[in-house]
Amino acid sequence: MGVLKRFEQRLEGLVNGTFAKVFKSEVQPVEIAGALQRECDNNATIWNRDRTVVPNDFIVELSAPDYERLSPYSGQLGDELSGMVRDYAKQQRYTFMGPIKVHLEKADDLDTGLYRVRSRTLASSTSQEPAGQRASAAPRGGRAGGGHVSAPPMPSSPPPGGAQPVPRTAPPGAGPQPYAQTRRWIEINGTRHQISRPTLVLGRSTDADVRIDDPGVSRRHCEIRVGTPPTIQDLGSTNGIVVDGQHTTRANLRDGSRIVVGSTTIVYRQAEG
Repeated sequence: MGVLKRFEQRLEGLVNGTFAKVFKSEVQPVEIAGALQRECDNNATIWNRDRTVVPNDFIVELSAPDYERLSPYSGQLGDELSGMVRDYAKQQRYTFMGPIKVHLEKADDLDTGLYRVRSRTLASSTSQEPAGQRASAAPRGGRAGGGHVSAPPMPSSPPPGGAQPVPRTAPPGAGPQPYAQTRRWIEINGTRHQISRPTLVLGRSTDADVRIDDPGVSRRHCEIRVGTPPTIQDLGSTNGIVVDGQHTTRANLRDGSRIVVGSTTIVYRQAEG
């Protein structure tokens, strides 16, 4: 069972209590969890063969109405969300530099249902926390009724001793690499999602690798497959896929390929190095 599904089941026990009102709001806790999970993936940094560091300090900006609905429950919601991040990090073998903290903030420039997620890596002054270790959490929140509004990540703390982190896309092992490696990612509404596995499933389901909040997108809509060349495959979606202006069920991808699913445009990118 996936981390997000377990998180959702834990919250179900609270629906008749504290979270009864929260689940009626535009922003849903499970979508907050999905956004934080993606934030970890998109900002993971390989330091050496055995250590990949992810952010541990998160800020989720909400519209004024969503902030007013969620802020009274921020403590309990923050505890559940921090546990979800910790479980996900353990599953992915990520580590943290310090305690996990999540903050809710009100953003007057956001409409109801929209959110921004920012994150940073903050080193603990006493010790470093491995993934899976219990830590205190502050409030968390965020979801996009009409789409996720991305924000630039906050600056990360440098590794101890002034060493520079190795980019996530480099092969395991510290230090410069003797050969170039193809980096692959997709861009959706200005947000970059790294492709770091052989397949990447896109869809509306919380179990998809990249979740797309679009009513025209099926739960498991399509799949990008890394290969020579990389390809995209429709997974039996209702509305199909359009690649570079052509309706198709399968197509090769190149740098700059434009994929349309529902009303959402996805740009495929790749680069050497």
